Amino acid sequence: MKIRKLLTNLTFWVLIAITAGILIGHFAPDLALHPVLNNSFKTRFLGQELTIGKTLSEFLGGSFISIVKLFINPIIFLTITLGIVSMGDLKKVGRVGAKALLYFEVVTTLALIIGIIVAYIIQPGNGVDTSAVKNGDISGYVQSSESFSIWKFLKENSTLQVLLIALVLGIALNFYTNREPVIAFLQKISKYVFKGLHKVMLLAPIGAFGGMAYTISRYGIDTLLPLVKLMGTVYCTMAVFIFVVLFLVLRMYKIRLIKFLKYIREELLIVLGTSSSEAALPSLMEKLERMGCSKSVVGLVVPTGYSFNLDGTTIYLSMAVIFLAQVFNIDLSFAQIASIVGILMLTSKGAAGVTGSGFVVLASTLTTIKVIPVEGLTLLLGVDRFMSEARAITNFIGNGVATIWIANNEKEFDRKKMDYAFENVAVTEDIISDNIKDNTP
Repeated sequence: MKIRKLLTNLTFWVLIAITAGILIGHFAPDLALHPVLNNSFKTRFLGQELTIGKTLSEFLGGSFISIVKLFINPIIFLTITLGIVSMGDLKKVGRVGAKALLYFEVVTTLALIIGIIVAYIIQPGNGVDTSAVKNGDISGYVQSSESFSIWKFLKENSTLQVLLIALVLGIALNFYTNREPVIAFLQKISKYVFKGLHKVMLLAPIGAFGGMAYTISRYGIDTLLPLVKLMGTVYCTMAVFIFVVLFLVLRMYKIRLIKFLKYIREELLIVLGTSSSEAALPSLMEKLERMGCSKSVVGLVVPTGYSFNLDGTTIYLSMAVIFLAQVFNIDLSFAQIASIVGILMLTSKGAAGVTGSGFVVLASTLTTIKVIPVEGLTLLLGVDRFMSEARAITNFIGNGVATIWIANNEKEFDRKKMDYAFENVAVTEDIISDNIKDNTP
């Protein structure tokens, strides 16, 4: 019975897939990089840019992420709209929204400052060979950064557009007297969307395998040794942020961080394998509701945090800027550091947890401050993909903690549900698994 339960557990298969991806990528890189398409396939659908790579590993990982991305905008639209309507009180909507944005800004600013302080203490950029700067190709990133503007960012960021439309519709429905049929219709669609996503998540091991195999085979572990100090510094800083800052945030309401991490273990493994928080975002929302956070708070805070509460990304961006300054022996003044923090507070909001987006934001930041050579980004091209796992996981945990904190602060948190969920993690995973098998929404 235990073996059968293990073999039907998604966490088990994601772990197997990650391990297999590492082994294939290291010992059989030619297989992982075997071409299946002549060129990478890119298109836009439902406001999302979908990318499917040309190699076998890219194709497997890219296909999974592309399928999941199709669900993101519909889920953000439905959850925010229903979250606002279910609150009923527009004053409450404004209060929760204001608390969420204030929390996001305070915590992400703290993450930026922590990243800068640790980078100055450890100084990972000292002694790094800059010969790769002449050979690297960052033309695509520089082009993206030079044309960066707030208007263009809003115009091209479909997630923010959907978020704003959902906010307007949710508020408008509160003034509509006969809104019950509309709400019932949206709830029915929401159930179908989540059920479809549950079925897609069965492909998570394939996506995790492809993502890990591509990373290892494409860049190789040996080529990263010169930058291992930066990688170690980033990973340690994010661990400190999670187990100190986020620990203290939950401690305010006597909630144990370790138990929460154990509760979302399956989602964390999916994020680790795919390097994207998108893949597990909807599942996180469902688990937060099951552990006692009200549906309205979850529906408003998590999708908003997806764009505005990127703790891991802000830590990485701040450390990367200081790292490059150290590489080129540039002594930044306090005013310059303050301006970097201010710019990153804005540009970091553009990296919505998608693999590689943080790199473009970093290029935009360097182009804006005009102090550090943007060509230095070539030093990060290989190592960036390995640090994206840390960014995505930190972003993911940070959004979960933010939702729990705001739900408690609003007194919309059921501790009995939390206690049951924490003590019966396997039961919750079985329920979700049963929901996948059940054809009735």
